[in-house]
Amino acid sequence: MEKSFSEVETILNLMNLDVPHFKGQKDAADKELSEGAKFIIEEANRESDNPLFLLCQGAITNVSAALKAAPTIADKIKIIWIGTHGKAPHPAQTREYNAGNDVDAANFVLQSKAEIWLVPSTVYSTITIGIAEIQRRISPCGKIGGHLFTNLVNYNNSECAGWTKGESWTLGDSPAIALALNPDAGHFITARAPHIAGDTSSEVCETNPIVRIYTDVDSRYILEDLIAKLEIFAEQD
Repeated sequence: MEKSFSEVETILNLMNLDVPHFKGQKDAADKELSEGAKFIIEEANRESDNPLFLLCQGAITNVSAALKAAPTIADKIKIIWIGTHGKAPHPAQTREYNAGNDVDAANFVLQSKAEIWLVPSTVYSTITIGIAEIQRRISPCGKIGGHLFTNLVNYNNSECAGWTKGESWTLGDSPAIALALNPDAGHFITARAPHIAGDTSSEVCETNPIVRIYTDVDSRYILEDLIAKLEIFAEQD
């Protein structure tokens, strides 16, 4: 969490932006409500005719903490979550990172009454881009473009990156933003939310609510929108 918060501050400084940002739950066992979870509750309870969209790109611990502390916000939020292996039953050929970081939180949120749009591993793994394209099109986009490219290449060349696939990268978190901008940027089904097993398999649970599960997304729309916005930002910087 601390490393993620530090990176958020780095990005905001590079883009000269001043927006609210808060630290989240320290870990799955953290009993104290974080500033991030408090902010979710505050925003959900704000007087508005529109729901609060929560774009979740990792473990869903903060949303779980907020729902436990304030169950009534379930009717006021829409959760777009990059996570799980999707519709049950679905075995875990690999451990799904986002659900696996906090399985209990995942199941709590999936059992809640909140509206949920799931982008499972089979879908978010298709948002692939070549490192050469990142170098050619993102790296020139000001300080933030250079930072994103350098960070990615340094990690890709490290011993930590054994799961990467050669000269490419999967920008799997990006569908959360794209679907909030355009819910039709992919196709979906409705089905019962899966129960997440310890190995992150999706198991059938007949008492879980019906959720939206995306079966595909338009990867080029997502990537081109990201790159275009970085280019526009660099022109205005």
